[in-house]
Amino acid sequence: MNNAPSNSPGTDRGSLAAGATSAPHAPGPEPRPFWPRLLAYRMWILVGLLVLALDQLTKFWIVARLPYQTFSESGGAIPIVRGFLTLVHVGNTGAAWSMFSGMSVLLALLAVSTLVAIVIWRHTLGLRDRTTQVCFGLLCGGIAGNLVDRLIHHHVVDFIDLYFARWDYHYPTFNVADSGICIGVILYLWHGFREK
Repeated sequence: MNNAPSNSPGTDRGSLAAGATSAPHAPGPEPRPFWPRLLAYRMWILVGLLVLALDQLTKFWIVARLPYQTFSESGGAIPIVRGFLTLVHVGNTGAAWSMFSGMSVLLALLAVSTLVAIVIWRHTLGLRDRTTQVCFGLLCGGIAGNLVDRLIHHHVVDFIDLYFARWDYHYPTFNVADSGICIGVILYLWHGFREK
C-alpha cells in the first residue's frame, strides 16, 4: 500500500489555505508616543493657555474691583485714558456685539463644539505650522476664556470700553478673550493669503 503524501490539487489548496491563515501578519507602523505628539503642538497649547490665563486674571481683578454693571466714572468705572479708554464691568449673555443675547447656554455648547472640532481636524487646519499654531492658540484661548465665564457667571465679563470722541462712537465693550479671537482670525487669514 502506497503511504506517500497525495499531490492532488485539492490537498495543495487545503495546505496553502491552512498555511495562509497561520502566517503572521506584516507589522504596521507603530503609533508615536503621546508626549512627542503633544510637543509638536506646543506653540498652540502655550499661546492658548497664556491667553486663557491673562483673560481670566484680568476678569478676576475687574469682578473683585468693580460692582457688576458699572458703566461710567460716576458709578466707579476706572479711566485709563480719559475720554477714550475706561475700565468698566458689564455682562454679555450673547456673542460679539451682543448678538444672540440671552442664548448663553447655546453659545457655550457652540464653544465646546468648536474647540473639539479644532482638535479633531488639526491636521486639516495645518496646525503643524508654527504660525498657524499661534493663530489657533489665540483663537482657542479666547474661546476657552469666554466659555469659562459662561459656566461661572452665566455671562461673559466685558470690561474694556473705548470711546472715539471725534466720531462720538462707543466701540462695543470687550475683553482679552475677544481680542485673542479677533487677532487670531485676522492673523490666520493674513497667513493663508500670504502662503497662497
